Amino acid sequence: MDAQGRGRAGDIDPADQWVLNPDTGEYELRLPPSAAQSPVPGPRGAAPAAAPDREVPPQRRRRSAPEEPPPGRAGRRRPAKKKSRGKRVLLWTGGTMAFVVLAGGTAGYLYLQHLNDNIQSVADDGASTGGFQKDKAINILLIGTDKRTGSGNEGYGDTGSAGHADTTILLHVSKDRSNATALSIPRDLIVDVPDCPTTQEDGTQKVIPGSTGVRFNTSLGQDGRTPSCTMRTVTELTGVTPDNFMVADFNAVKTLTSAVGGVEVCLAKDIDDPDSHLKLPAGEHTVEGEQALAFVRTRHSVGFGGDLSRIQIQQQFLSALMRKLKSNDTLTSPSKMLKLAEAGTEALTVDSQLDSIGKLKDLGLELGKLNTKNLTFTTVPVVDNPAEKVKATVVLKEGPAQQVFDMVANDVSFTEVKQKEKKEAAAVAARLKGERSEPSEVRVRVMNGGAPAGSAQQELAYLQTDAGVTKSENAGNAPADLSRTTLEYAPDQADQARALAEILGLSGAAMKPGESVTNSQGLPTMTLTLGKDFKGAGVKINSAAGKTPEGVEKSTADKVECAK
Repeated sequence: MDAQGRGRAGDIDPADQWVLNPDTGEYELRLPPSAAQSPVPGPRGAAPAAAPDREVPPQRRRRSAPEEPPPGRAGRRRPAKKKSRGKRVLLWTGGTMAFVVLAGGTAGYLYLQHLNDNIQSVADDGASTGGFQKDKAINILLIGTDKRTGSGNEGYGDTGSAGHADTTILLHVSKDRSNATALSIPRDLIVDVPDCPTTQEDGTQKVIPGSTGVRFNTSLGQDGRTPSCTMRTVTELTGVTPDNFMVADFNAVKTLTSAVGGVEVCLAKDIDDPDSHLKLPAGEHTVEGEQALAFVRTRHSVGFGGDLSRIQIQQQFLSALMRKLKSNDTLTSPSKMLKLAEAGTEALTVDSQLDSIGKLKDLGLELGKLNTKNLTFTTVPVVDNPAEKVKATVVLKEGPAQQVFDMVANDVSFTEVKQKEKKEAAAVAARLKGERSEPSEVRVRVMNGGAPAGSAQQELAYLQTDAGVTKSENAGNAPADLSRTTLEYAPDQADQARALAEILGLSGAAMKPGESVTNSQGLPTMTLTLGKDFKGAGVKINSAAGKTPEGVEKSTADKVECAK
């Protein structure tokens, strides 16, 4: 992708047209006196002036002043309340400023067209879920390629490279938007790249043969592989099918950091890396442009000098970038938000399911709900490749790696997400406290709500034979699949619910006070629905958030960490 190679029409910064209205506390797009010149860039390659034969929508009428009330009658109209600063800040959230300019009439329309023209997309080739959905968990594959072609990418070596999946992050956002996990996949991880149906430049389809036991970064660029092939490789590796992908080259780091006025980073020691061209003393610094790129590319001067060390410094950088994007300094600046809209649409290549400003705006609104303290950065657990004498690649650390993949697939947070209300948290914890019935008194029906086929019968056999829950029965499949196992019960069955929760290892959050149902004998019974977190008959479920697999390092985006 050649981000710098995309042209801009017009030379007027759209942000200069926004003026703060002191009466409303909001920014408004003020059009110049002449309607012949658009105050914002038009589509690429188009003249900035509106075409004479194009019908220009009329400007919106201004509201006339309210009529004076008749003499002797008090006006019933209340004075308008001035919006709080907090509400004004919210006007700029949601991941894009593009849709705010809709209020600008013709100028706003032209600017949206301009941003749409900026977007480059490539086919997902059926490798995605078909695109993210607002009512489900979201999985976005972020791919940083080391492609060096195009303006602004000179001087980094390997000129003309087709590019690899140099930096890859699977971003998982929970269904309730309370937390997210950014899972880094090492470029030197040995994987199997599957066969990849790929759309060629002429629109034809070609299946690129897969490869066994190769570096993960070869899933892109090699043999004509496109990002959809990287997506298939991630699905093969993790069991998680991404909803969408975004691809960025070296220029993306430079343009995005410049758009927000720099990103604050921290170094625990002096760094002078001739390979990445980073030369900074220990301490805190604000980096942007070329210096920001040098920061994320350095590896020989941090940690053990390898790719895993570079992943850590990149995670620290992305945490700092997230904090800057969520700061009031950015959110309340129309100039920065419009520059971000420009930089983001120019620097990124997206999949064909995410190829419009409207779709990007909707995704941005979902991501904007996240709190940085609940955004966890971690890396796929790996060990040195035992087949190599000179260590150059890594392989999965099987146990912990599978646990991490399962947590992402089952929408389990790596951090303990605080409840909005302390009373709610206390109520959840209280569900486990109190008297417990004897197992023989527990009456429950078991349903399969997303677990592997046959799980309900297997768990039923365990409950009746090993746990002493003899008053239990198989109720077949649940109406819908669940990510987590739940136990629904009536208030007078709480003692039975606590007993069963102890047997199964259920958390208070998995216990759902509600209503009982009638079993096959016409007696009231609880309902246990096995979700995708079910690991097998007799295995404790215990899907409580915040319990990271042993040996897996993590960090959260709200904390400032210094690269060592």
